[in-house]
Amino acid sequence: MSTPSQALSTGTDYDTLAGRFRPLFERIAAGALERERTRTLPHEAIGWLKEAGFGAVRVPREHGGAGASLPQLFQLLIELAEADSNLPQALRGHFAFVEDRLNASPGPQREVWFRRFVNGELVGNAWTEVGAVALGDVITKVSQKNGQWVVNGRKYYSTGSIFADWVDLYARRADDNADVIAAVSTRQKGVTQLDDWDGFGQRTTGSGTSVYEDAVVEPENIFPFASRFKYQTAFYQLFHLATLAGIGRAVERDAAHEVRQRQRIFSTGNARHVSEDVQVQQVVGNISAWVYAAEATALRATLPAQRAYEARFQDDVEAERQANIAAEIESAQGQVVISELILRAATELFNTLGASAASSAKQLDRHWRNARTVASHNPLIYKARIVGDWRINGTEPPYVWQIGAGPGRSR
Repeated sequence: MSTPSQALSTGTDYDTLAGRFRPLFERIAAGALERERTRTLPHEAIGWLKEAGFGAVRVPREHGGAGASLPQLFQLLIELAEADSNLPQALRGHFAFVEDRLNASPGPQREVWFRRFVNGELVGNAWTEVGAVALGDVITKVSQKNGQWVVNGRKYYSTGSIFADWVDLYARRADDNADVIAAVSTRQKGVTQLDDWDGFGQRTTGSGTSVYEDAVVEPENIFPFASRFKYQTAFYQLFHLATLAGIGRAVERDAAHEVRQRQRIFSTGNARHVSEDVQVQQVVGNISAWVYAAEATALRATLPAQRAYEARFQDDVEAERQANIAAEIESAQGQVVISELILRAATELFNTLGASAASSAKQLDRHWRNARTVASHNPLIYKARIVGDWRINGTEPPYVWQIGAGPGRSR
């Protein structure tokens, strides 16, 4: 039996857990259209979630959290994504850092972070560098200056960091060239965050540039990258699957609502009211079925990640390895299928309505734009290839991947 210091988050009553947050999700949904129209960052909505303890749902109950399992976390994120798909992505870096601390060895430093999460502190993300940085290289450095450890560098796609109290930052030590994760406080003048993400979708995730100029990091908050939790890539992908499933639920919701409310009909239609038109009913039924399949697939893909988390503390190396492989493969399979289903649903939505559906006031196009943007992360063609290589040749999937400038085309 686990002691309090080794307590695991293996699940709680989901209806009770979700009931805490559903009123908040409704408030968040009520403002989502206006935020999209005006490109207003959801600082207020993030604040509501912080105050409600949303960021601590994975922290064990013995440490003040909700003790939710990974399937329960991602089910909650699907519900949140239905309300506003930008918010789960804005919280992706936070929950990845929480997961890493959950996988850390028990001790005082882990408990410090648990208390921070329970107190509502959030963690952002700063891993990717753009420009001339070569594949596999890291320009951002952690070094000693005047008796302190400091970070210097520039990151892009710093999703959620603009809302956060801390940043989960990927860097390289200047003294021994070791790759590390630095947990950097945002409450200092050495950290500058910009909302300069220019994508056509997921525009209010707080993704953009973050700049670190002698930003101080405490030595106990510098972690070897090699110690990072092994199913991290699958975990990051599961966030995209949950976000896509939530977008699908929003598509289904809006399709049914718009058809129900529409008064104009076409002379080539089949009924006196669009809601009674059997062809329109069929389109909405197809959307509903695709969304159902996407959500079921997303939740199925979370199961091996939970097994990998629990196996981490069971001293069974092979069981943990197999769970990590399954987490990578199943999250990749889910990405290939769910991306197609939700993009199809977001397009078919327009076949239920007339040209008025293209009105910018309705912002119905946001579902396709957001889904297309999420589906473009971690290119799914490579995920399909990784799955195929595993099935054919038994090639173990990569647990870490990088992006950067290549050597160029051969002449």
